[in-house]
Amino acid sequence: MSRISVRGFAVASATAVTTVGAVVGVASGDPQVSDDNFEATAADMTLLADIPAGQQAQVQTVSLTQQADVQAAAADATAKRSAEAAARIQAAKDAKAKKEAADDAAERERLAKDAKERASRDEIRSASSFNQQASYTVAEVKAIARQMIPADQFQCFSNIVNHESTWNYRAQNASSGAYGLVQALPGSKMASAGADWQTNPATQIKWGLNYMNDRYDSPCGAWSFWQANNWY
Repeated sequence: MSRISVRGFAVASATAVTTVGAVVGVASGDPQVSDDNFEATAADMTLLADIPAGQQAQVQTVSLTQQADVQAAAADATAKRSAEAAARIQAAKDAKAKKEAADDAAERERLAKDAKERASRDEIRSASSFNQQASYTVAEVKAIARQMIPADQFQCFSNIVNHESTWNYRAQNASSGAYGLVQALPGSKMASAGADWQTNPATQIKWGLNYMNDRYDSPCGAWSFWQANNWY
């Protein structure tokens, strides 16, 4: 027995339907149905009947399998797109969480630094808290400076004073008139910090620290400028 195609099966089915119609027509006395048509249709019915039931089932099975394959492929594509979209969403969430964590860490660090600076400022003594002496050694002047300047700024302040006066609070530039530890020009500027600016290193330190903070934000800012220009 020869195999038939799906198309052949469809034609045979259509022929069978036509045949049934013809039979009904004859039974009802339809004049349009001729004996010849009936015979031809009957022959077609014989052809359909000749197709083994197993082959008919095979054709139907192939069609269903193809449909299942198409549906499975579509489902896979949909699942892949969904997975990719979910991965993008998760990546965005992870990036946002990472940024928020970094921002939180930076904020905590800033707050800790501010707290440290406040604590350092609270420990700083004012110029007026030191008893004035007739004279001061370099070690004594440095000790006063350490108590007046924030710990994280002292070295920068010290670097400038080393270059300007070598910690001599009576140092005077003969040509320019600059005076004192930080070589204020003119020296009389330091009177804003105290009338004893010529003889009291604490007053000079107070003025120098205020000057560096106002003009360079800090002694370390002043030191950076000094390194680039050899003056401040």
